[in-house]
Amino acid sequence: MRIGVLGGGQLGRMLGLAGIPLGLEFRFLEPSEKPPAGAVGEVVRGAFEDEAVLAKFAAGLDVVTYEFENVPASSVRWLAKRLPVYPPPEALETGQDRLREKTAFRELGFAVHDFEAVEPGDDGRGAASRLGLPLVAKTRRMGYDGKGQMVLRSAADVAKLRATLGDVPLLVEKMVAFKRELSIIACRGRDGACVVYPLTENVHEGGILRVSRAPARDVSPALEAAARAHIEALMTRLNYVGVLAIELFDTGTELLANEMAPRVHNSGHWTIDGCEVSQFENHCRAVAGLPLGEPGVRGESAMVNFIGTMPRAGELLKMPGVHVHDYGKEARAGRKVGHATAVGATAVAELLRVERWSR
Repeated sequence: MRIGVLGGGQLGRMLGLAGIPLGLEFRFLEPSEKPPAGAVGEVVRGAFEDEAVLAKFAAGLDVVTYEFENVPASSVRWLAKRLPVYPPPEALETGQDRLREKTAFRELGFAVHDFEAVEPGDDGRGAASRLGLPLVAKTRRMGYDGKGQMVLRSAADVAKLRATLGDVPLLVEKMVAFKRELSIIACRGRDGACVVYPLTENVHEGGILRVSRAPARDVSPALEAAARAHIEALMTRLNYVGVLAIELFDTGTELLANEMAPRVHNSGHWTIDGCEVSQFENHCRAVAGLPLGEPGVRGESAMVNFIGTMPRAGELLKMPGVHVHDYGKEARAGRKVGHATAVGATAVAELLRVERWSR
């Protein structure tokens, strides 16, 4: 079976690495030169919006998926008229629009921040008055890794809203206190079967994920069950196929649903080494119509992202239980260039100590 992947970044690369042992072949559509996924499959280079490029990409494929959610929904729908696309276009469109996303959460009974839409031409003062400061303002589309966001703490901040984020559709939501950030990742097959990975605890810096620890510490059975119920309900609503992630805030008394990602997710990278079946393998299985695998958690794990530059792999590999993943990217400030995962309590403690991320 040949799987087409929209996007050729490190997530596509990891999908290929997981799927090749299953006998799957991969083709990637990617605008940029020398994408990381080029190491594991054919690359069609061109614009996502170009129908001639899409036709070349689609020829001979059995199914299409995507490795990031900012691909044009119109291109996904064009492909979906010609061959199966998973996750379905409706899921992508929900994940691309923060208002649709938050509305879906609320309709399914998830706890969410109080929020309002702010349309172009609206300076946001009305929403700020009704919700009360402080607020977080986000562009409804295209923001990730902290981009397209600003915190509104004062009337002066509100006055700068449009100059900072532009005259585009926005979502403003109440800023609430929370203890920590969590995520829940699950995979749903074509037959509706579902597997769920344990809650993961995440630490961000500058809007970019730096560390994930799994299974998350000090999680009650009730909290774990609530997160599982949330993600299973959302996948059922969206007729979902593939891996889905929901980012959550733990307030100490409840989980607030923050955002969804209709794809394999950075906070699930630990599953490559920390589980019998990773999120990447299960995504490949799901879109290919193969049976899903139970995660088979191997114990305590921690994943550290490398931002900007890769450390020397040899130094990290001296530590038993540590696994290094280099994405083959050129060094650049703010760019995710690789990660390391530690499996086992001793390895986790040592990796976090070395990376100065012990918390």
